[in-house]
Amino acid sequence: MNNIKFEELGVSEPILRAVTDMGFEEATPIQAQAITAIKTGRDVIGQSQTGTGKTAAFGIPCLEMIDPDDKKLQAIILCPTRELAIQVSEEFRKLLKYKENIKVLPIYGGQPIDRQIMALKKGIQVVIGTPGRVMDHMRRHTLKMKNIKIAVLDEADEMLDMGFRDDIETILTETPIERQTLMFSATLSKEILDLSRRFLRDPEFIKIVRKELTVPSIEQIYYDVKEKTKIEALSRIIDIQNPNLAIVFCNTKKRVDDVVETLQGRGYFAEGLHGDLKQVQRDKVMQKFRNGTTEILVATDVAARGLDIDDVDIVINFDVPQDEEYYVHRIGRTGRAGKTGKAFTFCVGKEIYKLRDIQRYTKTKIVQQRIPTLSDIEEAKTNNFIEKLKTVIEEGHLTKYVNIVESLVEQDIATMDIAAALLKINLSDENGDSIDFFDENDEESTKSYLERDENMARLFFNIGKKDNVRAKDFVGAIAGECGIPGKVIGSIDLFNEYTFVDVPKELVKDVIKGMKDCKIKGKKVNIEIAKKHKK
Repeated sequence: MNNIKFEELGVSEPILRAVTDMGFEEATPIQAQAITAIKTGRDVIGQSQTGTGKTAAFGIPCLEMIDPDDKKLQAIILCPTRELAIQVSEEFRKLLKYKENIKVLPIYGGQPIDRQIMALKKGIQVVIGTPGRVMDHMRRHTLKMKNIKIAVLDEADEMLDMGFRDDIETILTETPIERQTLMFSATLSKEILDLSRRFLRDPEFIKIVRKELTVPSIEQIYYDVKEKTKIEALSRIIDIQNPNLAIVFCNTKKRVDDVVETLQGRGYFAEGLHGDLKQVQRDKVMQKFRNGTTEILVATDVAARGLDIDDVDIVINFDVPQDEEYYVHRIGRTGRAGKTGKAFTFCVGKEIYKLRDIQRYTKTKIVQQRIPTLSDIEEAKTNNFIEKLKTVIEEGHLTKYVNIVESLVEQDIATMDIAAALLKINLSDENGDSIDFFDENDEESTKSYLERDENMARLFFNIGKKDNVRAKDFVGAIAGECGIPGKVIGSIDLFNEYTFVDVPKELVKDVIKGMKDCKIKGKKVNIEIAKKHKK
């Protein structure tokens, strides 16, 4: 079952809205098959690896089975570890975003049991727990199993490997015999089959066979970023790689629209591709991308399925994909027709665990790198310009321009000065004003733009590049006059007539007071809180 949308599976409207918010445009194979079977009331054995979306596969029908008016325990999900119990619980809460009056509680060892008992007394319909802690509550009679409608064994093989078989059998024996039972496991060992024969009734077997894929021709890199710095990181990757064609993958349609809008606002030729576009619009976007009018295609996984383009230089995973196979499909858009390619992935916080699963699946290495600094970008652009210059010289046909240079030499202007001036003009255009925003040779004194956060305030200074000031001049003046460490000063954006400086909000008054009547490079400065962020 491929290309199945959740609405086709009969998913209720509140959960369908939540699923859309979570970024799922269509069901994965395990989701499509399991949801269909579970909704018919069948017991299910699902053989599927981690990263295939199996939590939603049992979570969606499980939550739709719960009666919100009945405060008794109706569903029990057993997990081998506290980490998985927490992860499944978080997924359930996301699915319940628009569905009220259903309470989910993870219970596991290492957390005070009294807190769990208090929560259970308030009425919990779904418990997600480790076998040992569930048994503990059963012995205390704080967990009553007689109203269970559905029981789920998640990663059953791992629970058996950890010695939980007796606990699992005791727990299932305490639940009503007419319950629905679901078992998910990466392998189907003899022990798993023995357990299924005892506790499952005529189960439907669902096996997801996954191809082992490797991608040796593609250089794979990831960056550890914060959510709010992704756009700046994306801009820097594009600037330093300077691709002819690039594809940026996002997990949701809204994210595609937001990224496209921001990139276009920054002057990039970008277009979006997602499921809401009509075929005519899709064709138009793809035509512009193929002929190079659009340099950056921002797309969801579903919209990008079947794209046949051979000259994509780089792929950027703006979001880590929900499914490991999606990752392989994404990066396979570059490095085609025997060429090498590059794939970049932005990883936020705990997403590093997803990335490790992807590495195991693809049997390849995804190397961590730091986000390029503005100095890196300046150097790359300068090198690109020099190579372009050499090519023009080798091609010849410069007589017209040689005559212009000779006329300037006749005016007693040295050829070296002419060449230097032309380089300055062209490299200023090539590199842009933003190159001088930071003195990145002094990491202690000036932080990069990526480190700006909501705790910083932006100050306006009435002097800029025309006054021959640099970032370090502002750092030195503020640190010296106000007695604050230079390293706490945030980004410094220099423009021709003025400059913006980010400082911690709690130090704003100190900086404005300390810099009153002060001079930087002989220029008296006026400071005020910036009314609007400019870049």
